[in-house]
Amino acid sequence: MIIGIAAKDIKDKALIIFDEIGECQAAVNSLKFFAEQCPQMFVCASGSNIGLLGSFPVGKVELLKLYPMTFEEFILASNQAALIKAFEQMNMGKVAHDKLFALLLDYYFVGGMPEAVRSWFESENEMGVLERTKKIIQIHASLIAGYERDFGKYSDKISAQHIQAVFKNIPLQLSKNIDDSVNRFKFISVIEKKNRYQHLAGPINWLEKCRLLSRCHPIDCEPSSPLSALAKDNIFKLFLFDVGLLGYMLGLSYKEHRDQGFNYKGYIAENFVQNELIAQGGSPTYSWEYAARSEVEFLYKCDDGSIVPVEVKSRKRTRAKSLGVYVDRYHPKTTIKLIGSTGSLENESALVLPLYYASKINEQELLCK
Repeated sequence: MIIGIAAKDIKDKALIIFDEIGECQAAVNSLKFFAEQCPQMFVCASGSNIGLLGSFPVGKVELLKLYPMTFEEFILASNQAALIKAFEQMNMGKVAHDKLFALLLDYYFVGGMPEAVRSWFESENEMGVLERTKKIIQIHASLIAGYERDFGKYSDKISAQHIQAVFKNIPLQLSKNIDDSVNRFKFISVIEKKNRYQHLAGPINWLEKCRLLSRCHPIDCEPSSPLSALAKDNIFKLFLFDVGLLGYMLGLSYKEHRDQGFNYKGYIAENFVQNELIAQGGSPTYSWEYAARSEVEFLYKCDDGSIVPVEVKSRKRTRAKSLGVYVDRYHPKTTIKLIGSTGSLENESALVLPLYYASKINEQELLCK
């Protein structure tokens, strides 16, 4: 019926959209027909469960991965021209920093789900902060309820319970980190009588295919390219795909985010950086550990194969003992500290950046000189 609308004289102009295409295998199969028989037509398909499909016309469809809106996109949605310019130019001035960091704290609460972002900015001049935050909480609640319905919709009853248990456990484990560094995901006590990776691998893989979580693999030796060769499949950190939903699942209020008064806020910053890196280069990410005493939160690989250690500090302090250990052992060309205050680009081999510039570390001219 939709195809009939695209008459011969407009089929090179019409756009056909299949929403939630995973609900209909016949629609998925039709993509091969469009690619082979009507290559001039514009066809777009979307779906939250595409990663779970058993059959897909590989090679006939260009796959695009969509993520929650990044912090840069959050700034663009705010329509604040001066802040957009400051971010693009990596302005390190105090005035710009104060405004960008305040917006980052808003982002921690709102997150990057488009409906929440739209509501936050569209209601800015119409509602008070209390009303706006209540609306965001309602949106978050609806989104979580929708994901939980999908657990049962796309899996059997037992699997759905296990998927939900893992999904709810990720924020709980993140929030238990006492210092600024997230620990490895622990399999014990997530699902009763299932305490090993092989017991939880199915639910974790399911959530990963649906892009509701992402992994970060610790490397316990000298990092080198390819980092994937140094990682162990059963050792990783797990992060939630959206910081706004992370805060909602933990019951963190807007005031707590703004005041930065809740305990152990380092995991929020680390989850934020993880999501920014995922949106830039995909998953998984990698970190570095040494003798259970030192840890650098992220490792970034440059185009030339060199590895840049990235330390994340949610507070204003810039002292990073673990990064110092890494430098003494491996002497990297460049290091990065992401912190909760203004930064500096003066030392090209030891960059200090505000947290909100996490997405900028993929700029080769900045890092890999």
